[in-house]
Amino acid sequence: MIMKKNIFKLFSAMVVSATVLTGCIEEVFPEDSTATSEQIGASATALEAAVSGMPSQMVQGYLVYGSQTHETDLGYPSLMLAQSELLGDVVDTDYGYDWWWPFNASLQMYDNGYYSYLPYFTLYKFVKSANDVISVVDVTDPTITDEIRGLGSISHAFRAFSYYTLMVLFEPVENIYTDCSKVLGLTVPIVTEETTNDIAKSNPRATHEEMVNFILSDLDKAEIGLESYIPTSKNFPDLAVVYGLKAKVYMWDGQFDKAAEYARKAIDKSGATPMNEAQWHNPTTGFNTATSAWMWYLHPTASNMGNLANFIGHISNEADWGYASLSKLQMARSLYDAIPTTDFRKYSYLDPDRSVYAYQSVRGNEWLDEQPDYMSLKFRPVGGDYSTYSVGAAADIPVMRVEEMYLIEAEAVGASQSVAAGVQLLNNFMKQNRQSDYSFNAGDLRSFQLEVLKQMRIEFWGEGVAFPTAKRLKPDVIQHYEGTNFKEDNFKINCKGVKPNWTLMIPKTEVDSNIALQGMNNPDPTGAIPKRPTPIGEFAPGNLSLIHI
Repeated sequence: MIMKKNIFKLFSAMVVSATVLTGCIEEVFPEDSTATSEQIGASATALEAAVSGMPSQMVQGYLVYGSQTHETDLGYPSLMLAQSELLGDVVDTDYGYDWWWPFNASLQMYDNGYYSYLPYFTLYKFVKSANDVISVVDVTDPTITDEIRGLGSISHAFRAFSYYTLMVLFEPVENIYTDCSKVLGLTVPIVTEETTNDIAKSNPRATHEEMVNFILSDLDKAEIGLESYIPTSKNFPDLAVVYGLKAKVYMWDGQFDKAAEYARKAIDKSGATPMNEAQWHNPTTGFNTATSAWMWYLHPTASNMGNLANFIGHISNEADWGYASLSKLQMARSLYDAIPTTDFRKYSYLDPDRSVYAYQSVRGNEWLDEQPDYMSLKFRPVGGDYSTYSVGAAADIPVMRVEEMYLIEAEAVGASQSVAAGVQLLNNFMKQNRQSDYSFNAGDLRSFQLEVLKQMRIEFWGEGVAFPTAKRLKPDVIQHYEGTNFKEDNFKINCKGVKPNWTLMIPKTEVDSNIALQGMNNPDPTGAIPKRPTPIGEFAPGNLSLIHI
C-alpha cells in the first residue's frame, strides 16, 4: 500500500514539478500527500508515465533554459555534438553558425560560461528524473511486480548513464596546459533520491573510485529488473544496454578484463548486427532511422523539439531549416585521409575528386557539386525531407550501437589478454563489416589502442562516442598541418596530449551554492593554448613541468 501511495505521489510531482538541479534540491513529495483508492489503483500507470518521459526529456528542445535562449539547448544530442567537437574531428566552412565551436577551439570554457553550464545541468536534469522514480521503487523488494521492478531498473540505468557521462566530462586528466594536480581523481557530486537541501549545500566531489562504484551499483540494480522485464521499445535501455554501459565504465576505470567480458555479453544479449553499407548510405534513412545495430536510441517529435533546437538541423548539411546548412560541417582532413578508399565509411564525406564515389543526395547532383570538400553526408533528414523540420528532424538518434561493443571488446582483450588477440578481434570486425582488405599489425599495446581510437573516431563521427576513449588514451591533438581544412586560426592548434578543455569546469552557480566545491573546481582551460595558430610541427606552449610521458 505504501509503495502504491508513493507512486501516486510521483505522478502528482510530474504534473507540477519545477526544475531541480544539484544546487537547488527540493523535496520531491509533500509529507501530507494522500491518495484515494482509485488513485492507488492507477499507480502502475503513473509510474510507467514517469519512466516513459525520460527518453523524451533526453531530446527536449530548450531543456535547461525552458525557452529559445540558446540553440545548443537540446538535451543529450547537445552532448553528442559537444564531445565530437572536443575531439577536433568537426570542421566548419563558417563557424559562426556552429554553436559548439568553443569545444573545438578550447575557448569560452570558463566557469561562468554557457559551455560549462549546459552539459552539467543537462545531465543533472536527467539524474533528477531518475531519482524521482528510484525514490518510490526499491528494485530489491520481493513484493513488487516484475513490471514495477523493471521500470525502477530502467531508471537506475538512466541514472548510471548520466553519471558516467558527467564523470568522463568533468573528471580531470593531466595535461601540460593546466594544473589539475589539486583535483586529480575527483569527479562530480553524487545526488541521489535521498539528497536533501542541506546535504546539497555541502556535497563534495566524489572520488573516481566512489563514482565508479556508485555507477556500477546502479547498473547492478538495473540488471535485477531487466532480467525478466523487456522494455516496450529501444528508446529505453534493456539488459544488453546495461551490459554495454558496464563495459564502458570498466574501460574508463581500466578494468579491461571486465570490460571485455561485458562488451561480449552486450553483443550476445542484444542480437544486434553492425550496420551495412546500404543502411549507412541510404539517402533517405541514413542515420535517422534505427537499424538492427542500434541497441538504444531516442526519438524526438515536433512536440519536444524546436525548428532550431534539434539534432538533425545541427548535424545534417542537407537540412534547410538548421544551422548545418550554413556551417557545412566537415570531417577533419587528417582523419579523412586516414580512411582507405576501400572502407565504405569514407564516402560519407565529399572527396576532393568527386568522380571517386557515386554520392547520393535528395538535393541532387547540382547541389552536391556546390558543396565543400570533406563535407558530411552521414546524417540525413528523415525521408529526405530537407525543407520541413517537423518531418525531417524527427529522427532516431543513436545512443548505443553494437559497433562500439566490438571495438571495446577488441581493445579490452588486447589490454587484458594479449595484443595479438585484440588485433585479431579488430581485424575480424573490420574485414567483416567495414573494409574487406583491412589488416592491422601491431606489436605494442599503445599502437594498437591508438588504432582502435582511430576506428572509433571514424565510426562515430558526430555521435560523440569516441571522446571518452580519447580522453583516457591521451593522444596528441593535431589540427594545424599542411593542407588542414580548418580555416580559422582559432582552430589551428596542436597539443601534446589532450586539449586542456577535455576537462570541463563545474559551473560557478553550482560552486557558489555548494561550499564543498569552493576551491575545488577544475582549472580554467580558456586561453590555456595562447598561440593561435600553433606553428606546424610544434605544440602549443604550456607548463612543461606538468607533463607526464
